[in-house]
Amino acid sequence: MSAQKILIIEDELKIARFLELELGHEGYMVEQANDGREGLNKAQTNQYDLIILDIMLPSVNGIEILRKIRQNSEIPIIMLTAKDEIMDKVVGLDMGASDYMTKPFAIEELLARIRAALKRGIIKSDVLKTLHVGQLQLDLEKYSVCYNKEAIELTKREFDLLKHLLENKNIVMTRDKLLETVWGFDYVGDTNIVDVYIRYLRSKIDDKYHIKLISTIRGVGYIIKDEE
Repeated sequence: MSAQKILIIEDELKIARFLELELGHEGYMVEQANDGREGLNKAQTNQYDLIILDIMLPSVNGIEILRKIRQNSEIPIIMLTAKDEIMDKVVGLDMGASDYMTKPFAIEELLARIRAALKRGIIKSDVLKTLHVGQLQLDLEKYSVCYNKEAIELTKREFDLLKHLLENKNIVMTRDKLLETVWGFDYVGDTNIVDVYIRYLRSKIDDKYHIKLISTIRGVGYIIKDEE
């Protein structure tokens, strides 16, 4: 079994290096970033099993990094902060942090929390290997979609759009939210691109199988609902 990979996003170099050495000694593969923007870029472009994330960072703070990661990933994230303030913890946990530790901390406790978070992450990832509604199934590992066991050919963008709608079943997703999540917050172009790709999905799924998978909420966005 390959070593689990951890990203440390921490601007205090001594702490980052200390964590890197301790985690390496425990058998983890470790990378570090000492700047918020660098850390966010690594988190969004590489595969990790867990992230250790400081709140007070240059360029982009930890809460903003957490918010962006949680738009399309459930990776375990342990937040670190020098401030022992309740609101910091509340905000971090409400936005999806897996756990929270205040500096200074005992390395043994952090290691125990890492093990627990990784175990929860493995259990959750096993559950989330497939997304489905009715006869439609999307396989996250095989990057495939089928309806009643019949394969549906989708482009990467179509797959990502469908995946995000399925991950948020019964929640109305605005065009802006879909644009930011699927195309990226730095996308420059017409927001009608979302409508265009919704039409692509409907032609390949709704029209072909005579179902109403994707509903339009006029003036707001789109939703996939659980079948009753």
